[in-house]
Amino acid sequence: MFKKVLIANRGEIACRVIATLREHGIGSVAVYSDADAQAMHVRTADEAVRIGPPEARQSYLNIAALIEAARDSGAEAIHPGYGFLSENAMFAEAVEQAGLGFIGPTPGQSRGFGDKRLAREAARKAGVPTVAGYEARSEVSDRSLATEAGRLGYPVLIKAALGGGGKGMTIVTGEAELLASAPSARRVALAAFGDGSLYLEKLIERPRHVEIQLVGDGQGGAVHFFERECSLQRRHQKVLEETRSPGASDKVRVAMAEAALALARAVQYRGAGTVEFLLAPDERFYFLEVNTRLQVEHPVTELITAQDLVWWQLAVAAEGKLVAPQEAIAARGHAVEVRVYAENPAEDFLPQAGRLARVVWPRLPFVRVDAGVESGAEIPLQYDPIVAKIAAWGPDRQSAWARLASALDQTVIHGVVTNLDFLRALTRDPELRAGHFDTTTLESGVIERYRESRSEPAPALALAAAALAEAPRVALAPEVRRATDPFDTLGPWGRS
Repeated sequence: MFKKVLIANRGEIACRVIATLREHGIGSVAVYSDADAQAMHVRTADEAVRIGPPEARQSYLNIAALIEAARDSGAEAIHPGYGFLSENAMFAEAVEQAGLGFIGPTPGQSRGFGDKRLAREAARKAGVPTVAGYEARSEVSDRSLATEAGRLGYPVLIKAALGGGGKGMTIVTGEAELLASAPSARRVALAAFGDGSLYLEKLIERPRHVEIQLVGDGQGGAVHFFERECSLQRRHQKVLEETRSPGASDKVRVAMAEAALALARAVQYRGAGTVEFLLAPDERFYFLEVNTRLQVEHPVTELITAQDLVWWQLAVAAEGKLVAPQEAIAARGHAVEVRVYAENPAEDFLPQAGRLARVVWPRLPFVRVDAGVESGAEIPLQYDPIVAKIAAWGPDRQSAWARLASALDQTVIHGVVTNLDFLRALTRDPELRAGHFDTTTLESGVIERYRESRSEPAPALALAAAALAEAPRVALAPEVRRATDPFDTLGPWGRS
């Protein structure tokens, strides 16, 4: 096993990785930009190395600076977290060429699954169902795309070949709309991913988004950790995730897991990954993509399985072996998670920045908080404005949702506008609580109903006054003590 690991990331995911490293006696090295010099992940790691100015390209996306930091600190391996360079094949290659361990898939796997056309081809070869589509190996004209779309039958999705997160994705219902939309989609893809190549998929109407968590040993062995339901999305970004999926029958769950393992074994996948599927109303499912990293929503899987997925990543990277066989991985109960963001739902979820004057996390049985901030922390302008993830476990779905709603009621964040009130509304929505939703639900009525039911948030001056009123209590409040291990937030109901 490694003796020291550098985490090439920041915020809550860096703190999450540090927690597992500390539990197993492995040294941790944090990296930070000037904007994060006082951040929680910097203060909780055993060591910390400055890697550049606030702009991500000069710090967290600076491959040379990250490798230099690993070498200078004596780290033997790099954990990429999620986002930033976590799925960048060039980064994985550079790490391995420097003689360091990369805690993730091989560079070839990152590259192959990063190109959605190659990923679809790999899925088909492994016998995994894919949506009808058109992929060209070279740049094609918009007219050629229109011809292929006519063959597939409208509506179709235009997608970026190297894309992710919904960037460049456009639904078109006819040829004229495709010819008008393709140039814009190409520009977005080029700006976001450095490649303007597009491909087409037949649109699956009102699907669910269900994914299978797995870990492969890089030698053809792989195990799964059941499925996660990720259908509640806004602009293709997940808002709430849960496991087990309320929309998948036991038969579909088993078939999905088998398909995901078939793909992982076919490519001899290494490390943690997620095979994502679209589940149609008729219970047919189709391959969507593979995320070659630890997912933001991994805590819900850990809650129902009592498995530490970061430890599984370390075991594979250091020793090339799985922690346990498939039969040792069992699912118990239900878990649900929301992402707390510094964003304003009343202003189209506009990202926010500033100082968190007071932060209080919930302390309830079977509630877990993964946070990278505390009272007094800054939310920088330069990065994704995630504040924390709050997850709850229960013996069944209704109890898990009820517990999460209570946990959100106990959560206090002053100083910066967040989506907390929106999340509270989601966890109490009768249709969502009943499991009646798909990937279109939030944007086809739920968000608008929420906005109509809420007045505008307090103006900035009122927020500042509230923050100042609370400030004297910050230093004395016991609830703001630092808890860097997300499992610690479970209290006496910790991991077994």
